Amino acid sequence: MIVDQAATGRRISRLKGRSQRTQSVGTKLTLQEESDVLSAAESAGKVPSEWVRDLIMRELQTSSKADALLAEVLGVRLLLVNVLRPLAAGQKLSAEAFDKLLDGIGATKYELATKLTMERRR
Repeated sequence: MIVDQAATGRRISRLKGRSQRTQSVGTKLTLQEESDVLSAAESAGKVPSEWVRDLIMRELQTSSKADALLAEVLGVRLLLVNVLRPLAAGQKLSAEAFDKLLDGIGATKYELATKLTMERRR
C-alpha cells in the first residue's frame, strides 16, 4: 500500500497544475507517416504523444477562430450586398430598415458559416 501512495504522489507531482489526462484517441499511420511524426516530434523536442496532442489542440483552436472569422466576413458580405443592391437601383434605405438588416445578418451569419464549413468538410 505504501508503494501505491508513493507512485500516486509521483503521478500527481507530474501534473503540475493541470487535470489528469485519462482519455485516449488513436489512429493508424503508414510507415512513412509514422516516420514523419517521429521526426517532427524529435525536432520539436517532444515525445510523439505530446507533439500530436499539441497539434490536435492547436487545430481545434484554429478551427474555432477560423469559423468565427468566416462568420464575420460573411456578415460584411451580406451587409454589402443587401445595402448596395437597393442603392444601385436608386432606392433609399431608411435607418429602421438598416437596423433590421443588421439584426437579421447578426442572427444568420453564424448559421451560414457553420453550413458552409460543414459543406467544405464533406
